Amino acid sequence: MGLTYFKRFLMEIDVSSVRFSDAWLPPDHRLVAWNDSLLEAHAWVKYRCFCHEIDTHIFPSLGDFAGCLRLMRDIAYGEGFLSAATWLLARVDPAKGGLDHCGTIQGVRSGEGRGSIQNFGIVPEQRGHGLGTALLWRSLEGFRSAGIGRVTLEVTCKNDGALRLYERVGFQRVRTVYKVAEIPSA
Repeated sequence: MGLTYFKRFLMEIDVSSVRFSDAWLPPDHRLVAWNDSLLEAHAWVKYRCFCHEIDTHIFPSLGDFAGCLRLMRDIAYGEGFLSAATWLLARVDPAKGGLDHCGTIQGVRSGEGRGSIQNFGIVPEQRGHGLGTALLWRSLEGFRSAGIGRVTLEVTCKNDGALRLYERVGFQRVRTVYKVAEIPSA
């Protein structure tokens, strides 16, 4: 095992001044509000979103379902959890006779008038279709409706797609942070 550093950006948006537009979703997709019965669905989607991504080196819990479930419980039952900013994205799947959850985002109140987005992801096979924009907008609206004016998130600098989305929505880079992680030796 060796140690390495991962460069990440702390990004922030002032949601009090953002004019939200109705984000487009395909007719077979739905945004699903938080309720306790969806905790495992959030964990499963989180696992599907992150299990093969670079972030599992920084946050090993994202690399297995049990870790994602533990993380989701910590978020949902922890101090500051904000259900209004926590959503699932689902696709209607007639073959399964229901919904196939394909995106997740969680919100946490992190201080006076501040919030933080946790573990925002879209499963790989659904990326690149504007679905993340709709899910992110809904979460940011939830923060604003809860009286939160500023929202932050962290993103790995090599995650170009996420960076483009966040900047397009209005997030600004406010700081560069480095996370140390152990990685297997080659």
